[in-house]
Parts: sequence; structure tokens; C-alpha cells
Amino acid sequence: MDSSLPPSASLPPLLSTLVLSNPTRVIMFYFQLVIMAGTVLLAYYFEYTDTFPVHIQGFFCYDKTFSKPYPGPDNTSKIPPILIYSLVTAIPTLTILVGELCAFFTKAEGLQEKTIVTADCCYFNPLLRRIIRFLGVYAFGLFTTSIFANAGQVVTGNQTPHFLSACRPNYTVLGCQSNTQYITERRACTGNPLIVMSARKSFPSKDAALSVYSAVYTVMYVTLMFKTKGTRLTKPTVSFTLLCLAMIVGVVRVAEYRNHWADVLAGFFTGGAIAVFLVTCVINNFQQMQPTPTAQLPQCHESTMGMPMVTLPCVESPVEKLHGDLRSPRSHDHQPYRFPTKPDVLILSRSISSEV
Repeated sequence: MDSSLPPSASLPPLLSTLVLSNPTRVIMFYFQLVIMAGTVLLAYYFEYTDTFPVHIQGFFCYDKTFSKPYPGPDNTSKIPPILIYSLVTAIPTLTILVGELCAFFTKAEGLQEKTIVTADCCYFNPLLRRIIRFLGVYAFGLFTTSIFANAGQVVTGNQTPHFLSACRPNYTVLGCQSNTQYITERRACTGNPLIVMSARKSFPSKDAALSVYSAVYTVMYVTLMFKTKGTRLTKPTVSFTLLCLAMIVGVVRVAEYRNHWADVLAGFFTGGAIAVFLVTCVINNFQQMQPTPTAQLPQCHESTMGMPMVTLPCVESPVEKLHGDLRSPRSHDHQPYRFPTKPDVLILSRSISSEV
């Protein structure tokens, strides 16, 4: 074996391709980890820190739109945030795990994916690879939805329906004489600063966005992956149930005066759009990624008159084409057939007599 050849030259083509592509795969793998970590950190800063201050909007005196009674902290809601976060985490995870396990063990042996090399020392089983891929994209979308909702709340600073009840402005000190007087003072509120700041984060509704994102992602997985034979109502029933649960979250938020209808609808649109984009454009509708085959021209290995010939791509013979045209029932009778000349044969520069 020639020692001057590169290490991958003596390997089979598929293994050589994997070896050569491993550095790129490793770089992309770590790059995705960096993106995921950055998304989680950004969501944390939006939610639990004052890094991004909320825009302070003014209000009209005695505005009935923001004068609804204070419903209490979010933990006292009929659907508290801890319940929403638990459901949007558990339902899609269990659905994807059950779906992938059933699909893997019921699939024919010849149709199963092979073990895929993703790094120099990492060998992923196809079942594990698909589960990590789908759940990883779902987690990324969940944090992205939270970032979009929090960013909208911070930038707009729209008040909740119970804003004035939480703000408790002193109308006498502010000099409110009519409902058309607009108050822009930052120190107009005398209520608890934390409650007042929470009452300024209404648009869009984050709970509604997370609920619809989780529901749409799970519904698309159930619709595209589950194979229900013998019944046509199983998948629609499961899908409508999940969507109804997400809608109930928005209805409760409006009924408890925690959000306006516009806030809930904006949250629905945000979560649904992110889920549809990730499923259709990022993970290709949960389908298996197939490598594109490279088209190769067939090679002619026949010889003419016993002479070795130069290997050339197969080309349709004019004589065979003519015979096919003669047998074709759609040939035009008024056009005369022109027999081509005898095709040239490419042979080596060796005389026939020498072979005899």
C-alpha cells in the first residue's frame, strides 16, 4: 500500500465520507449547543432579572378599561403558571417518546435507519437520535416563544385590565378632573411596585403563547406520525382536545381580568407561528432525512469484434432508435425514414491482423 496516500484513501467510500465529515459535524454540534445555551440565558434574563426595563405607559384618569378588580397573584389563578409549565413540558415529551418507541419497534427491519456517526467518538442509535432531535427542537421553540412574549411585554408595556386596581393612583394629588386627562408621571402609582410592574406586562399573553405552541407542536406530531388503522376519529379527537386545552388557558386569562382579548390572540398567533415554522422548516415534518443519490451514467463494458474498448458512457444506438420509431404507432407516414450511416466504432490502435 502506498504510504503517500491520505488515511481516508484506503477506506470504503461511505466510511471515508463519514471520517472526512466528522470535524464539520462536531463543529455544528457544538455551535447548536451554544445557540441553545444563549436562548436559555436570554429567556432567564427576560423573566427573572431587570436587565430589560419595562416601558412605562401613561393612563387616563378613571379609565374603565383598566379598572377591573385585582384578581390576586398568578399562583391563585384557576390555571396557575406552574400547572401550565408542567403540562407544556410533560404532554409533548410523553407523546414523542411513545410515538417514537412504537414507530421504531413496529417498523420493518429493512426500513429502519442505520447507526449514524455524529462525531469521532459518538455513535447514536437512530431511535435516540430522533428523540433528541425532536425534543431538542421543541425545547428550543419553547424558550424562543417565551423570549418573544417577554420581549413584546417589555417593549410595549401595555397594562392589564386590573392595572388601576394594582396601581392605586391618588387622583387628588394627580389633579384628575375628567376621564380625558392623561397621566404620564412615573410615580403616579402608590401600590406594590412588583405588582404594578407585573400589571404592565399584558401584551402578548405568555401563558397563551406557550400553551398554543405546545398544543400545535404536539398536534402536528400526532397528525403526521401516528398511523391509526380501523378508525378515523382518533387523531382528530386527540388534536382537538389539545387545542381546546390551550384555548381554555386564554379564556381563563381573560375571565380573571389578567389579560385582554387582544393579548390572548397575539399570544395564540405567536406560539402557533413558531410551532408551525419549526415543524415544517426545521425538522421537515418529523420525517426521516434521506440522502440524495448521485446520478451516475451506466458504463459500457462490451467489446466489438473481440477488441478491448475504451470505457465510455452508454449512448443509445441510432439503429435501435430507428427500430423503435418504426415500431411506434404514432410515427407520421408522410415523413420518409432516413437511415443513418453506419456508426463509427472506437477501437484501440492495434491492427486486426495482429490479433488473428
